Amino acid sequence: MSVYESWKQLYREKVITAKEAALRVKSYDKILVPPVTGAPVDILNAVAERRDELIEVQVYGSLINFPYEFLKAEYAGHITFFSNYVGPLERMFLSQGNIVPFPLHLSQAARCFSINDHPDMFLCEVTPPDERGYMSFGACGVMYGSLGASLAKQVVVQVNPRMPYVYGEQNLIHVSEVDAIVEAEHDIMVIPEIPVTDKERRIGQYIAERIPDRSTIQLGIGGIPNAVAYSLTDKRDLGVHMEMMSDSVAELVEKGVVNGRYKTVHNGLVVTSGIIGSKRIYDFVHRNPMVRAMPLDYVNSFEVISRHDNFVSINAALTVDLTGQVASESIGHTQYSATGGQVDFVRGALASRGGLSFIALDAASQKPDGTIISRIVLNFKPGTVVTTPRSDVMYVVTEYGVADVFMKPIPERVKAMIAIAHPDCREELEREAVENGLLPRQFHAMAANS
Repeated sequence: MSVYESWKQLYREKVITAKEAALRVKSYDKILVPPVTGAPVDILNAVAERRDELIEVQVYGSLINFPYEFLKAEYAGHITFFSNYVGPLERMFLSQGNIVPFPLHLSQAARCFSINDHPDMFLCEVTPPDERGYMSFGACGVMYGSLGASLAKQVVVQVNPRMPYVYGEQNLIHVSEVDAIVEAEHDIMVIPEIPVTDKERRIGQYIAERIPDRSTIQLGIGGIPNAVAYSLTDKRDLGVHMEMMSDSVAELVEKGVVNGRYKTVHNGLVVTSGIIGSKRIYDFVHRNPMVRAMPLDYVNSFEVISRHDNFVSINAALTVDLTGQVASESIGHTQYSATGGQVDFVRGALASRGGLSFIALDAASQKPDGTIISRIVLNFKPGTVVTTPRSDVMYVVTEYGVADVFMKPIPERVKAMIAIAHPDCREELEREAVENGLLPRQFHAMAANS
């Protein structure tokens, strides 16, 4: 009898407690965990309890959704978290100095962990085994799942019967392929949708107007991507290929807007690498034959994205300068999010036949005293990271309109960007552009007289 036929006995032999799993961690180990719901909370909490016994353990992951004790300052030198995507919870702990940002195009995840030291341990939350003994990596585990399992010296999984079983050839791991199993039933942490603001709704409408039927779309997560999704309800035959999927995609599928009928890659399927949101999205993806979860280095691959005809990439930014440079990950030297997959999808969309790419942001923010701060700027704050080069940017969108900067000369870019800035900021931006030579005086004069 093969291990695949006798998996139930193997399963029983491999079951240990979370505390026993934590005892497998040694000083100086590197531990890889998937983002969000893919991280096994019980095991990681048990590892944190061993703080005083451990020296320089490095945990690699991203976009966590649990306030682990090891994120605190007093764990420095014992257990430190290396994040390639800083999310809201990481931002809360960032100032304590025990979170280390790790810049990375997510399409290069496999290459990164292959050229650096392989992880000593891969920890992941999974579903119970199916009738063949295969456990699904669930909603987010596949992002690093097959990669972590193939590279790590030890693979320990946490089986949670409430994790949705999501299809995908590489979203499975067999009982025989893991070293130990922890059983821990708990609710999957949900992330409720943030209500869409009026500004975001206008931005969504501007973008939706330009998305043709039969396109394949990529949306980020957050208010603006949701606003775009909810503005697409009158479209037909859309496809989906995206890094992270949330509730809005489920609604588009249920309304018949998304069916993937004209996708030139994975026809008829919704393809994603991660799923986060409310209970609704987890129920939607559970054993849904239309949904496929695939690794990050595949979903975000330039070659894969560019093979889709009419691919539309929609991403958010923190700020954009007058020439079209996009900053999406830091405010000065302070890390806010990450490089993520923005550049992967922007460049993939540009190479797609009929592809479009949009960068979206609110035109300005407002201080408590009512002062308007433009998010379209002459210069970034020192230390701010440029995520997407201006030469890759096609459309920039705010609640005031759409700036087409693709393959345009600097003066045209500047005028287009000023036109979508907050009205209270335009005069100052134009003055700065002229004074700094971005808008030559003769071009400024011609524009004023036209």
